[in-house]
This record gives sequence, structure tokens and C-alpha cells, in this order.
Amino acid sequence: MLGEKCYPDVESVPEPIDIVDIFRRSEFVPEIVEAAIRKGAKVVWMQEGVIHEEAARRAREAGLEVVMDRCILKDHRRLRQAR
Repeated sequence: MLGEKCYPDVESVPEPIDIVDIFRRSEFVPEIVEAAIRKGAKVVWMQEGVIHEEAARRAREAGLEVVMDRCILKDHRRLRQAR
């Protein structure tokens, strides 16, 4: 997609993962969080409208940082403008 290699799931990515950015509906979040934990990701980012408190708690307990219901692009733009 857009010249980038895609993988069917988190665990298929051969390299270490820093951020798992979730664009799926909230009911799919727990299984993605569990895969992120197994993969050793550092951050789970749930996009706008994606909220799952229990999965967020589970991720934090496993040592991951969690961002929920936020757009990574909007935050990036906001931070760039603040410089």
C-alpha cells in the first residue's frame, strides 16, 4: 500500500515494532493488543473513535504505552506547528 510492504497481522511483521496503530473497530482491539504484547511493541495507538478500556488496561499492565481515541496525524501536525 502506497509503496510500503503490508502484513496480514502484527505477528507477521519480521522487524521489531515501536507503534501498533489500530484503525479497527473497538471490538477487535483486544486481540490486536494481545498480539502487540506478544510482539514486544512499545506503544498501542487507537485512532479516533477507537476505545477499549479493558484492552488499554491490559496493554499498560504489560508495559506498553497507550494512546486512545486520538489521531496520530493530527497530533503530529499539532506538535510540528508548536515548534
